[in-house]
Amino acid sequence: MNPESLTASAAINFGLAFIVLSLFSILKKQPSNASIFYARRLSKRQQVHVEQSFTVSRFLPSVAWIPRAFRVTEDEILDFGGLDALVVIRLFKFGISFFGFCSLIGLVLLLPINFGDQDEQSIIYHSMDPFTISNISAGSNRLWVHFTFLWLISFYGLYLLYKEYDEISVKRVQLLRNLRHRPDQFNVLVRQVPFCNEHNAYGCSVDHFFSKYHPNSYCSYQMIHDGKDIEDLMHQAKSLVRKIEGLRGRFTVKKCDKESLLLDVSQEDDVKIALFEEKLQEIVHKIRQLQNESMMKGKELPVAFVTFKSRHGAALVSQTQQHSHPLIWITEMAPEPRDVSWRSLEIPFRILPLCKIGAIVAASLLTIFFAVPVTAVQGIAKLEKLKKWFPPAMAMELIPGLSSIVTGYLPSAILKGFIYVVPFAMLGMAKLGGSISKSREEIKACNMVFYFLVGNVFFLSLISGSLLDELGEYFTHPRSIPSHLASAVSAQADFFVTYILTDGLSGFSLEILQPGLLVWDAVKSRTAGRGDEENPYLYSLPYFRIIPSVSLSILIGMVYAVVAPLMLPFLVGYFYLGYVVHVNQIEDVYETAYDTCGQYWPYVHHYIFIGIILMQITMIGLFGLKSKPSASIATIPLLLLTIMFNEYCKIRFLPTFRHYSVKDAIEHDEQDRNFGEMEINCENARSAYCQPTLQPPNFMASKSTSSQPLVSSL
Repeated sequence: MNPESLTASAAINFGLAFIVLSLFSILKKQPSNASIFYARRLSKRQQVHVEQSFTVSRFLPSVAWIPRAFRVTEDEILDFGGLDALVVIRLFKFGISFFGFCSLIGLVLLLPINFGDQDEQSIIYHSMDPFTISNISAGSNRLWVHFTFLWLISFYGLYLLYKEYDEISVKRVQLLRNLRHRPDQFNVLVRQVPFCNEHNAYGCSVDHFFSKYHPNSYCSYQMIHDGKDIEDLMHQAKSLVRKIEGLRGRFTVKKCDKESLLLDVSQEDDVKIALFEEKLQEIVHKIRQLQNESMMKGKELPVAFVTFKSRHGAALVSQTQQHSHPLIWITEMAPEPRDVSWRSLEIPFRILPLCKIGAIVAASLLTIFFAVPVTAVQGIAKLEKLKKWFPPAMAMELIPGLSSIVTGYLPSAILKGFIYVVPFAMLGMAKLGGSISKSREEIKACNMVFYFLVGNVFFLSLISGSLLDELGEYFTHPRSIPSHLASAVSAQADFFVTYILTDGLSGFSLEILQPGLLVWDAVKSRTAGRGDEENPYLYSLPYFRIIPSVSLSILIGMVYAVVAPLMLPFLVGYFYLGYVVHVNQIEDVYETAYDTCGQYWPYVHHYIFIGIILMQITMIGLFGLKSKPSASIATIPLLLLTIMFNEYCKIRFLPTFRHYSVKDAIEHDEQDRNFGEMEINCENARSAYCQPTLQPPNFMASKSTSSQPLVSSL
């Protein structure tokens, strides 16, 4: 990639970010867009202040939302987003701290050294070569500066990782104490319940077992039932409700547009609405019949939520083996009621391994097939070589500047477009794995998406880029493949700069603008009508999409921190922009669908650890490639120390995120007894886990009777 292509990519991304963010600041001021840009606030019935009067300032860009994001404290994020949302913000803060430190040293120290030395045997093919380690002469003693820098930033990265792990684990313990009212602290999920032949049911088996072996702490149980028939009827009922609401909304729109044509249309719509309401009443009657206790008893599944009188009792049962046969009476702490994946609980336990294998195989196949577009993207980036294999590509040179745009901006933009759908596909595969909660499904999706991005976006971009760059030589001199792969990292520095620019400037800008919802809202308001305050576009924070993408950027930045320090300032800007964007989204847009109390952080820690390891392995190879074997050997102890540090963190912190300690459980029970809240919390826990298919049907619930408008003028 030549300097013109890199400049074109930077200019396009900066220009698009400026336009999109300016448009966002204008659209957010419009009262009609409150259901998009203030969805969380409206769902919580919070007051939203926007300009109602027609003023010039209402249609001018503003940056007021940026300093407001920096004023939001971590305690506020914890209050309205939970600890999981704070984990996302701390991930951005980690990037700012780490790459800010690296930039300070790298630009002052490494960049002049890289630019000042010149390897006469090397030929500069890429625009960033004069500023990378590839510009250092083989065997030069200047490589010891890079070696020192590698040790310094490695220890700083490990220090930050330890500090973050420690602080988040402390916040997790404090949050569990503050959330003593949560029913999951009193409940245990029990699977593989033996069938009681005497009473021809599973429920009595649960009651008999826990009454006998946990008589002092056992309280009650709630069986899980096969509710597929009821679920199908509920889907039909919801479909009818949507049709009824659509007809009423269409009637409202037509009433506003064409008063004279209302008579015949309204009569026809009234007939349809009456017919749909009659069908809805029939379905509701069928649902109530199926929910009858005698009907549901025959549909019991060997799964139950068991409630205990104390957190201490629940913690002991969830973390101990209940039977000498390890495949019956399998227990674990219950997830939050709103976090339960009811569909997965209906999957027989014996086929869960097959479901997990199927999800892994599907994710692996997607990763393999995705190699085709990644290789094609690298073909666009390597236009000079591509013209030898595809002569029509030479026509781009006839238009001035077109080749720079195609080779500079287009590859990273196309790649981001392809991988946008990957997290959603991976989440669908994770749901097939039979996880007991939505949070576990998203955590599994996080893992699959991260390794997908590392394999395809990082490694495959390196390999495919180098293959296309020296394709002919690979065929004629196959023994040169290892040396070419060793130098692929420095050769692809310019491509990853454009990737970071596109992912940060364009990606984060589109994230905050939400163009898809804007288009859908405009279409919906024209056809069916909608109430801004009553129907905000409420979605949960997509951890499975944000965490892997940001973690990949950290990995790329770490690998290139020593190789190409010129990339570091772009990464600092990337994390600052991501920070303000996601603080805004967490505060105003996304709802808290669940809170695992920080269980995402161990996975974030692991992703960053992989980045540090890859950085060190890359430098071992590059020191060897630069004829400095002593530096390569001296880096191996650093690699071993990093692995030992990670093992220590697993021992020190990981159990805190996986288990609910008996000590904390007893202390929380004592606090409840002192405040007289134990019986209330236990009683709430008994009735918290009711299957959606067993809840009374109420499809025509009335909307809030609050007459006070939520969107008010300043």
